[in-house]
Amino acid sequence: MENNENIYEIARKSCVICNSCRYCEGLCAVFPAMERKREFSLQDIDYLANLCHQCSECFYDCQYAPPHEFNLALPKQLAKVRAQSYTNHAFPSFLGKAFGANAIVTTIVLVIALFLGFFASGTITATEPSRAGDFFAYVPESYMIGTFSVVAILVLAALFMSCKNFANAIELKGVNAAAIIQSIKDALKMRYLGGHEGEGCTYPTELRSNVRRVFHHFTMYGFIFCFIATVLGAIYLHILNIPAPYDFTQLPKIFGVIGGIALCIGVAGLFALKLKADKNIVDENSVSMDYSLLAMLFIVSFGGLVLMCLKESAYLPCLLYFHLSTVFALFVMIPYSKFIHVFYRFIALVKYNMDEQEA
Repeated sequence: MENNENIYEIARKSCVICNSCRYCEGLCAVFPAMERKREFSLQDIDYLANLCHQCSECFYDCQYAPPHEFNLALPKQLAKVRAQSYTNHAFPSFLGKAFGANAIVTTIVLVIALFLGFFASGTITATEPSRAGDFFAYVPESYMIGTFSVVAILVLAALFMSCKNFANAIELKGVNAAAIIQSIKDALKMRYLGGHEGEGCTYPTELRSNVRRVFHHFTMYGFIFCFIATVLGAIYLHILNIPAPYDFTQLPKIFGVIGGIALCIGVAGLFALKLKADKNIVDENSVSMDYSLLAMLFIVSFGGLVLMCLKESAYLPCLLYFHLSTVFALFVMIPYSKFIHVFYRFIALVKYNMDEQEA
């Protein structure tokens, strides 16, 4: 495996070549941002890597791509830098290194540890027959809320510090409302996955398609709907005093079901695209991080739907413990997995849009 310095140096040299050629300047935000530089620091490469959506159109348009002696494979090189940036700016750093070194093993160990914790704290059968479908009959409410509160505080602190480290590294200063609003619009529309005039991007192959953009939308909005369902569930329980389980006419269930189905569709689609992606545009060494996140998102969403359908069955306790374990593990992963790219890319977009305002 290439060391950190080599990864950045290779990407830096490619950026110098791109900046001299400028054939790809109209493809996405990366190239206008690149053209504002005469020289590239490591921080500049981090910024460009996280601004990149890996649509890979530049690779197929490039006259210096392999087998040319320049070996300019910018999407693949920026993918390596992007994965390394998650480790470089993580807080605490040892967790970033653990996920970076072997994301799949670290995730499995985390899920098993959480499952054993819930199993040890809960009960296998409800003490009252009338509470058979009640989650709190199997896991004490105080333990579930207490554990979630601790995890949420630690994750938010780690996420804040990681984003702060990245923002400081790329020298994001003097943020204004206009840049933030434009960046939100760009992110919600997946603007740079649309290609020329909405024709789509060249991923997973050189044939243009909007399918990746569609699956990204399913995944993003599915996750948002699931998060809204969780928040609504807390409001129903702690403010409105309406305990779970909820039926299909109540908002927590409506948002949860729609979000869960959307997540399953989006994640399965992205997983399939990644499996068939051109090997010239993906980094084999960091792709395990992508697969571990996609797998966790699918397991969480599909597991939630299964739990909903089998909430009255004898399998409920183990299904509940497993679902809670995967949900908590997913939240723990956020600051250290590919998920952090959501935040890093938004920060990079804010910087880009601020620079555009000044241009």
